[in-house]
Amino acid sequence: MKNVKKINPESLKVPTRAYSQGVVISLGDAELMYVTGQLSQDVDGNVVAPNDTEAQTKVVFSRIEEVLKEGGMTMDNVVKIQIFIKNITESKLVSALRDEVFKNVKPVSTLVEVSGFIKEDCTIEIEATAYKAH
Repeated sequence: MKNVKKINPESLKVPTRAYSQGVVISLGDAELMYVTGQLSQDVDGNVVAPNDTEAQTKVVFSRIEEVLKEGGMTMDNVVKIQIFIKNITESKLVSALRDEVFKNVKPVSTLVEVSGFIKEDCTIEIEATAYKAH
């Protein structure tokens, strides 16, 4: 897997299981990057803004931005996001924040309601896929 680079920014919680914060795959004249689902947590794994979907969404997008930066990309390279929320009634709020973050690139997007997350006080998790041509 010499064309695969693992991304784990020091500013984020270091994964304690068998996963990476991001993975960049070299395709020769381009790179494809996957960002693992991000939760609203600090470097020690404590939930930031418990049960506050608006604040958590902002934290999660900033975490995605950190992973992308470490992989040599920006939010403008994102081509797909998947959003998981605990309460579908907050989808308009989350969609508005998404629309602001991605107003330049308009990636494909999936938003679904889920019953919960690994961290009980989290209300949202977002993962991303990005692409960059050389």
